[in-house]
Amino acid sequence: MKLNEIRDNEGAHKKRMRVGRGPGSGKGKTSGRGVKGQKSRTGVSLLGFEGGQMPLYMRMPKRGFNNPNALKLAEVNLWRLQEAVDAGKLDAKAEVNGAALVAAGVIRRAKDGVRVLGTGELKAKLNLVVWSASSGAKKAIEAAGGSLTEQRIEAEAKAAARVEKRNAAKGKAPAPKAPKGDANKVSARAKRTAAKA
Repeated sequence: MKLNEIRDNEGAHKKRMRVGRGPGSGKGKTSGRGVKGQKSRTGVSLLGFEGGQMPLYMRMPKRGFNNPNALKLAEVNLWRLQEAVDAGKLDAKAEVNGAALVAAGVIRRAKDGVRVLGTGELKAKLNLVVWSASSGAKKAIEAAGGSLTEQRIEAEAKAAARVEKRNAAKGKAPAPKAPKGDANKVSARAKRTAAKA
């Protein structure tokens, strides 16, 4: 046997069907699509079409929603903190907050706050001041001898300011705050009394 005589096994390669190339191909003229009608045309998509009745995807109930006022948090794992400490980018003796993490290159931006997650191992003793942390992260930080302070007020104030800014851009007036507690009950009682009089 010579190199120029080497061939693949029979059936190893199947030739591509060339449609619309005359009657000799076996798939000429209509290219196997049948004659005329919608399905013989290009760009037809009938997936999910049920003859005009209400389709299944519209009959199903809707669930959930996207909260436009939800806080946008920057997430960071324990292994990333330890990596930054080992590289000398993060000072373990100083307070570690959003600004320090951005300066160290651990996160790109602090957003509305920083949330610490528990993936990885933390050996350094860190004093973290963040928005929140998962239960696993809290245990790991405390086990390493560090401390965790959750500051949620600042992040929530940022979110409220963002909502007000968006409403102002849309031309909406800020919603009036309803009175709370006993003051609300007294005013309602006063209105009923005045109506009876």
